[in-house]
Amino acid sequence: MTKEQIAESDQREVLMMQMERIESELFIDPNEEIGHPPVSLSFGEHTMGGVTYPTPIGTFGNLIFVQAPPKSTKTFFVSLLSAAFLGGRSDGYTKGIKGYRDDKCLLHFDTEQGRFHAQRVFKRVLRMTGLDNECYHTYGLRQLDYDKRVDFIDYCLSRRVNNPGLVIIDGIADLVSDVNNIDESNKIIQKLMSWTLEYNCTILTVIHSNHGTNKATGHLGSALYKKAETAIQLMPNFDEGYIEVLCKESRNFPFNSFSYKIDDYGLPSVIDTDLDKFDTKKFE
Repeated sequence: MTKEQIAESDQREVLMMQMERIESELFIDPNEEIGHPPVSLSFGEHTMGGVTYPTPIGTFGNLIFVQAPPKSTKTFFVSLLSAAFLGGRSDGYTKGIKGYRDDKCLLHFDTEQGRFHAQRVFKRVLRMTGLDNECYHTYGLRQLDYDKRVDFIDYCLSRRVNNPGLVIIDGIADLVSDVNNIDESNKIIQKLMSWTLEYNCTILTVIHSNHGTNKATGHLGSALYKKAETAIQLMPNFDEGYIEVLCKESRNFPFNSFSYKIDDYGLPSVIDTDLDKFDTKKFE
């Protein structure tokens, strides 16, 4: 054999060894009992086979996303989920939304706002929970290029924060140069999915809806919809002063729709169907 043939043979052997290792990770035995992934966030309960379970909004090891038109109080909804996950005294706001944090931490990345407005969002969560920020790690990424944002999130997950449980990326469109680029969209979604697997965390990301439709923006939105465990749609009703939360798609038992409004102190709160009129526009 020539040196080139020997080198090619060695490369093929290395590749086969890699495939053997990957096979052991990817093989799924139909007879093995695999438990349901633990719930990270839930709303309400459902009964199956006489057993009552929390109805998941998201589970550890999976990706969920929220879509809504611009200026529809998406960050307030994210604050509700953040407060529910952290716990503290947030029950008065989150009501049926429950978090299952245990000793896990929350990482919150804002890609859109400057330091003042991003901090206002982060402080809102602490006001709702009454907690300090020991397990709430907050970053504003607007000043970074899109590729550096991805690198920084990767750094925080791998080096900066121990035991991440919920990772919020508001918004995912700022992690790519073009939401209509198929290759970029697939690549970033695959990256998010690899993070959920490696760190056994829930990743919650936010994306705008296309103008005049209920579809998430671009090829990126389509890729999210295909891969996410749960797709959540926000439907603002500013005339009546509330925002409806819809479970658009779920791989689990879908949670029931609910609504929230913004109170006089600028804090979001889950409400019943008997709504007091409230002007959410002043908080946009």
